[in-house]
Amino acid sequence: MILGDLIARLQAVAPEDFAQDWDNVGLLVGDRKQEIKKIFIALDADEAAIAQAKAVGAQLLLTHHPLIFSPLKKVNCDNFISARVVELLRSQMSCYAMHTNFDAAHMGTLAAERMGLIVEGPLADIFSRDGVDYGIGVVGRFGEVMQLEQLAELVKWKFDLSTVKVFGDLKSGVKRVAVCPGSGKSTIRDAIAAGTQVLITGDIDHHSGIDAVAQGLSIIDAGHYGIEHIFIDYMKEYLEAHLQGVEIFAQQRRDPFIVL
Repeated sequence: MILGDLIARLQAVAPEDFAQDWDNVGLLVGDRKQEIKKIFIALDADEAAIAQAKAVGAQLLLTHHPLIFSPLKKVNCDNFISARVVELLRSQMSCYAMHTNFDAAHMGTLAAERMGLIVEGPLADIFSRDGVDYGIGVVGRFGEVMQLEQLAELVKWKFDLSTVKVFGDLKSGVKRVAVCPGSGKSTIRDAIAAGTQVLITGDIDHHSGIDAVAQGLSIIDAGHYGIEHIFIDYMKEYLEAHLQGVEIFAQQRRDPFIVL
């Protein structure tokens, strides 16, 4: 399959113009005329992912997080980011990123539905297309009230996590929930304004956590990778269902840190 045609398929999943202004999505390295026979899907375009993609003979590395955020003034091996670009080019491998465009189109809803939440709508940075609202994260509700501790255990189970960090009273009741996979510190105010009792997200620092609790919002911090890894399985299933003659490989679960 020609990469340009494949990109059209990816655009159907999450249009590039759904991405936030500060983001850098789309084809970051490669040639739209390249023939793609094998795709490797990962969360990050790091050295491990590039090596694994190269090992299976992939012509496309499809990631959630963009390889390039800040402009590169030089493409050489002196800088670890540009060195990755060099390795991709040497390996004749393209790299395509679906970040906040995928977040707006699917990520929050996928995470909420995995937990059994009834989704009410987007949480933050809301915009409309063809009469449908999109945005970062979602607001949802459970059919019955549960304790915060029970919800934390549910998050661990549904996303295969050994630990989560909880700010708030474990015995407090929870029914209306905000979910923002990845780094959700910036959505705390939105979660409070939406009248939710808890925000499920990642990358919450000490002061943001305790300040949220002081304003009536509990937080379950599942880590940045902890929820977003669902991107890999979703895209693998989608591409296998919509592409013919292309092999799809997915990176195995690989937390970027070790808890001792």
